[in-house]
Amino acid sequence: MRSPINTCREMITPFEKLVHNNETGTWDEVDNQFSFRNACWFTVCSLMQQGSELSPRAPSMRVATAVWWFFTMILLSSYTANLAAFLTTQRMVSPIENADDLSSQTKIKYGTLGRGSTMSFFNESKIETYERMWKLMSSNPAYFVNSSNEGIARVKSSDYAYLMESSMLEYAVERDCELMQIGGLLDQKGYGIGLPKGESAFE
Repeated sequence: MRSPINTCREMITPFEKLVHNNETGTWDEVDNQFSFRNACWFTVCSLMQQGSELSPRAPSMRVATAVWWFFTMILLSSYTANLAAFLTTQRMVSPIENADDLSSQTKIKYGTLGRGSTMSFFNESKIETYERMWKLMSSNPAYFVNSSNEGIARVKSSDYAYLMESSMLEYAVERDCELMQIGGLLDQKGYGIGLPKGESAFE
């Protein structure tokens, strides 16, 4: 649309075909440089913010060209800013938000440390969700891992969720940006230190 408008404007305005001769003080007629093909090229160069060998002569064309340049600058700046914001704010979206989501699907496998406290928790739990999770985990010994490092490595290399104690999980997530923690605590336990009565060594 811009190119036909340029061509028509160049054909209408007389100043685009006239060049002032300083030696004679007269106006010399020249060929119109803005043919349809050249107008298309000038429009594309302006849109891509590239230089062009074409330059409007008439004041009206220069004003129109300046407005077009300003429009393309705003357009490209807005596009670049939105694209950069989209790319930089794009984050990993997890289809799993809690234990219920994890237990109600089969694509992402999950497991715990073999013979650990987390494994014992699921084995002894009477909560329906955890019972369902334990039934799936116990049906395949491959869901359990021999160490936390093995579990983390499996999380990073496959569709696997590793269930572990929150303190160790927070530590692993802080050290590795490829990991993420979802959901809240599955269980809470308190730990204490037993000492002989009257012991004063730790006072």
